[in-house]
Amino acid sequence: MNTATDLPDHPAPDTPATATDSRALNRIRFGWYINDWANAAFSATVLTVFLGPYLTTVANKAADANGDVHPLGLAIRAGSFFPYTVSFSVLISVAAMLLAGTVADRTGRHKELMCGFAYVGALATMGMFFLDGDRYLLGGGLLVVANIAYAVSVALSYAYLPGLAKPDERDAVSSKGWAYGYAGGGLLLVANLALFENADALGLASGTAVRICLASAGLWWALFTLVPLFRLPSRAGVAPARTGAAADGKPTAGSLRELANTLRGMRRYPKTLLFLGAFLCYNDGIQTVVSQASLYGSEELGMDQTSLVAAVLMVQVVAIGGALLLGRIAHRYGAKKTVLGSLVGWVITLALGYFMPAHQPAWFYALACMIGLVLGGSQALSRSLFSHMIPAGREAEYFSVYKVSDRGTSWMGPLVFGLAYQVTGSYRLAIISLLIFFVIGFVVLAKVPVRRAIEEVGNPVPERL
Repeated sequence: MNTATDLPDHPAPDTPATATDSRALNRIRFGWYINDWANAAFSATVLTVFLGPYLTTVANKAADANGDVHPLGLAIRAGSFFPYTVSFSVLISVAAMLLAGTVADRTGRHKELMCGFAYVGALATMGMFFLDGDRYLLGGGLLVVANIAYAVSVALSYAYLPGLAKPDERDAVSSKGWAYGYAGGGLLLVANLALFENADALGLASGTAVRICLASAGLWWALFTLVPLFRLPSRAGVAPARTGAAADGKPTAGSLRELANTLRGMRRYPKTLLFLGAFLCYNDGIQTVVSQASLYGSEELGMDQTSLVAAVLMVQVVAIGGALLLGRIAHRYGAKKTVLGSLVGWVITLALGYFMPAHQPAWFYALACMIGLVLGGSQALSRSLFSHMIPAGREAEYFSVYKVSDRGTSWMGPLVFGLAYQVTGSYRLAIISLLIFFVIGFVVLAKVPVRRAIEEVGNPVPERL
């Protein structure tokens, strides 16, 4: 069985690491950064840019005279099919993440599970190449499989963070990981934009070009997952593995019991749960803005596919600097204050998006820059903050709960967005309805006593919070 020695132990603050330890840790960190580089292709190319508008177009082809499609016999607007499908996939992924996290912590097979789910998601994404005509159910099914696999894989990758950096280094390491993700996702978007722009010259229909772009995200994801597969240790975190599953030979049954114990045990850490509540609220709003921005831009603001891809590319590029910038600000003023400031930025951004005139690409690009500035930092710092509040040895389990509302796995926001459009027929009212998530998240986060929450779980407290 793997133990904590898979990861080099962090030295005490007054004891410098040896050169060998430093090189080994840097090698592991690089593998972890590249994991973000790999899976960001799915987040950026599939969820954020191409699939929303394209799947909506496919659903419209299958719609009846009233503009409705009928998955499982239910009548819903074709324009609501994509956000509803995202919400449905998340409801299933919640159970999958919690169970996978518990199995990983019990068996010490974090890497094997993480990469296994990554390849399932990559294969489902590559299968989107066959999404044409009116096959909206095929698109919905592939999206459900890919999004569940993505959610589980990323949740397991988060569990590595406590073992990759000392408390005062985690904001910087987490921010760097997000920067790698935006860089990787942005680089693939550049290639996809070039393909889409030159589709006619290459003899490709626009729909075919979109399907190639979707499949390319799966290929990218699969290819670069090889790096963490060979560089990361099997076990995440720094605590020794628990041995109950191995002893009874029934890891799944044992993990179900352990999962129930974990969920009950979380009640012993009410301050950690308070932070989780704040994060699940405001980050649900963030993820809904990210996943529905292309749909809003195409259907409400009249942006063409080229403008949408260019805007998301701007988000990716600006978010690299934004993540690193907010990481530096957090080093000086503390992560909690920096995240609160970023939430104010999100409220301003949503308000401007609501009043934005249609058919004005320059304004849409300005909005993209504002999103990029606050996007990476608010998420990276939230991840590092939460890593301090987790009991040692429970990293994957707790991050599975955290991942319920992270990077494309939100469900409340898409549901509210879809219902708002279902009732009003207006994407502007749908987008402004998301303000409630940021306001509530800000109020709850402001009440979290972060220092006491860290002390409550027995972890060392960083100098600035």
